Amino acid sequence: MNKYAAEFLGTFWLVLGGCGSAVLAAAFPEVGIGLLGVSLAFGLTVLTMAFAIGHISGCHLNPAVSIGLWAGGRFEGGQLLPYIVAQVLGGIVAGGVLYVIASGAAGFDVAKGFASNGYGEHSPGGYSLLAALVCEVVMTAFFLFIILGATDKRAPAGLAPIAIGLCLTLIHLISIPVTNTSVNPARSTGVALYVGGWAIQQLWLFWVAPIVGGVLGALAYRAVGTEK
Repeated sequence: MNKYAAEFLGTFWLVLGGCGSAVLAAAFPEVGIGLLGVSLAFGLTVLTMAFAIGHISGCHLNPAVSIGLWAGGRFEGGQLLPYIVAQVLGGIVAGGVLYVIASGAAGFDVAKGFASNGYGEHSPGGYSLLAALVCEVVMTAFFLFIILGATDKRAPAGLAPIAIGLCLTLIHLISIPVTNTSVNPARSTGVALYVGGWAIQQLWLFWVAPIVGGVLGALAYRAVGTEK
C-alpha cells in the first residue's frame, strides 16, 4: 500500500504543480511564466518526486510509464492495475484542488480549457489529430527510452531524477503548442473531467498515444540497451 499511496501523492503533485502553473501562473498579469515556465514546472514536479518517492514506488506517476516499464522488463504486470488506479485518482483529486483554487478568482471560466489536452480547434496551435497523435507517441517513446537508460544499473548512480525531469521539461517545450502536452493519461484525465464536453471526447487520444509511445520506447531501449 505504501507504493500505491506514493504514486497517488506523486501524481497529485505532478498535476497540481504542472497544470497549476498553466492555469494560475502562465499568463498572470505582467509576471506570467509562459510556455517556458510551465515546461519547467512539469519537469520540476517529476524531479522533486523522483528524489522523494523513487525509493518507495519507483515514481512512475504515469500509466504510460508503468506500462512502458512493464514492456521493458522492469515492472511486474501484477502491479499495473493498482498503480494506474492510484495515479489516475491522484490526478483527479489534484484537478479538484486546482479547480477550487482557480475558481476563487473573478472571471474564472473552466471552458477556457483548464490545462486540458486537445487537438484540432482545441490544440493551442490548431494542430490536426494526426499531428497530435504522432507528437504524443514520439514524445512518450523518447520519455520511456530516457527513463530506462537513466535508471539502468550501468548509468551514473543518483542522477536519474535530473535526466528524467529535464527530459519532461524538453518534451513540454516541444509539444505544448501541439497538444498542450500530455504524455501522461493520468495528467490528462485529472483536468479533463472538470472541463467535460470536448475534453472528455478527445481524452481517448491522450490514453492511446502515450501508451503506444511508452511501449515503443521501452522496446527500443531493450533492442539497443540490453547487454549482449
